[in-house]
Parts: sequence; structure tokens; C-alpha cells
Amino acid sequence: MAQVLMPKATAVWLIEKTSLTFEQVADFVGMHPLEVQAIADGEVAQGIVGFDPVASGQLTREEIERCEKDSNRRLVMSRPSIELPKPKGKGARYTPVSKRNDRPDGIVWLLRHYPQLSDTQLGKLLGTTKDTIQKVRDKTHWNSANIKPRDPVILGLCTQQQLNNALLEAGEKPGAIPPPAPVPDGEEEA
Repeated sequence: MAQVLMPKATAVWLIEKTSLTFEQVADFVGMHPLEVQAIADGEVAQGIVGFDPVASGQLTREEIERCEKDSNRRLVMSRPSIELPKPKGKGARYTPVSKRNDRPDGIVWLLRHYPQLSDTQLGKLLGTTKDTIQKVRDKTHWNSANIKPRDPVILGLCTQQQLNNALLEAGEKPGAIPPPAPVPDGEEEA
């Protein structure tokens, strides 16, 4: 649900200009009814100028009148006349330079232990590209001779929770697959 702009100032205006109950005002602005009552008593929000939700397009006069007639009804925020742009994602996840050479090791480990993960999921999980994943898979990566499968959680490329969420998205129960036993350094996995 959308948030009310300037909730205290909106509450001040609704208390001064309407006959809505404290519960109705509190529900609309996201405050506790006792806080709204304190605003009405002048104990809180002294000096705050009321903000007109009708002028800002958050409410309609008809909606206020409808709720003034029936104290059991709740105010419903108006839909904006202009569609707001959707917020952009965070973008690519930053991996420190010291861990960038560990990515191919994490990719090989995930491909070996969790082949059900898609390239897109692997890319999101490790912060890498599909091209890099494909090169590691085909062994055409520039450093393929030195790539050793290592757990990306231990390497710090992702968290166990992120890995579990990716497995859930892939339709696998994380608890159903036992985690692979750690391989001592110097030995190669089968």
C-alpha cells in the first residue's frame, strides 16, 4: 500500500477540517489512535501546518464524506492520475577485486553440485555474467587450468540463505540435498 505524504501534517488537516474519528484518521495516516487524539488535544504536533490530502490527490472529497457518514468505514487512498515509474533494481552486485578470481571456482562448484540452477540464477547468485558461466562450463575460460571447485558460501561470494533461496526457486528443497562434504586442499573432487 502507498504511504501517505507527511502523515502528521495530513492528520492535523483531517482533524481540523473533517469530522472523521480518531481511528479513521489514524488508520489512514499510519499512526496510533492515541497519537491522533494527542494531536487533536494540542499536545503533539504543535506548530505543524496541516497538509491537504485532497489538494495533493491522496483523497477525494467524496471519500471523506463517505467515511464521515459511517464511522466503521476506512479511508481509501486515491489512485494517482499519473503512473509513477517503477523503481529500478539495485544493479549488478559488487564483488571486491580480491574475490573476483574466486568466481569461476564457485561457478564450477555450483554446476557440479546443483546442476538444476539456471545460468540466470547462477549469475544473480555469484554476481557474474552468462558468458562467464558458459566459458567455465565449456572450459574455455582464460584461467580454466587453475579453476578448482570451491563452495561459494565459504568463499564469501554468496550467503547460505541466498543459495537456499535460489534452490527453492529452482524447485529443490535445500534440506533434501545434503551439503557436499568438504574436500581437503590438495585433493581433487570426483
